[in-house]
Amino acid sequence: MKKIIQHLTKRQWIIWSSLLLILGFVLLNKDIVMPLLSGDIDEVQLFLERNIGYALFFMALVMLIQNSFTIFPLIIVITINITLFGFINGFLWSWFTSVIASIIVLYGVRYVFQEIIIEKFNKGLIEKVDANGFAYVLQGRLFPFIPTSLINILSGLSTIRVVPFTIATAIGNFLYFFVLALIPAGILSSDVEEYVIFGVIFATILIYYLMKYVKHKKKPIKKVESLD
Repeated sequence: MKKIIQHLTKRQWIIWSSLLLILGFVLLNKDIVMPLLSGDIDEVQLFLERNIGYALFFMALVMLIQNSFTIFPLIIVITINITLFGFINGFLWSWFTSVIASIIVLYGVRYVFQEIIIEKFNKGLIEKVDANGFAYVLQGRLFPFIPTSLINILSGLSTIRVVPFTIATAIGNFLYFFVLALIPAGILSSDVEEYVIFGVIFATILIYYLMKYVKHKKKPIKKVESLD
């Protein structure tokens, strides 16, 4: 056993430590994790309401796991945040932690796990992300046909820079999370009616112009032949 430990590289140490931390987190919080996996929001809420500080920390970790493996349905995570912290605070905490979690996963894949997982992904797909990084991430966030974790992993395997990745994630998740947040809050309910109309109009206009921008960026640049 000692020989095995001695031969572990720094990267392997990080990988195994991360897996052990996740396992430890699940075991120590099984009273919350199991109801969360089964979608029992009331049980999770009763447990977390006793300590708001711990609730913020716990839900941030849940978002990190969701952005790494997509174990928990995103709508459940947002619903719990809204139930615990209110519509605006719950929505903003969901959005903020999702952006931070995406960046963490991007860095983790790029600098720690890349050599291990890159062979499991199609090179052509990674090249598409290389060619249209910002547009790929933005469209993936707005129209999440691709799991959130997969967008983060592919981005980590690609050459997309962190700044455009973060901007695309922040914009896309803000709009998508707002739409998801309206479902548990109840569209036009007394708690959210003052935000809904403005939010829907704003989101529609912003999505329209973002799609125009993305299409414009994808157009090939025509070469002008020299007359000389």
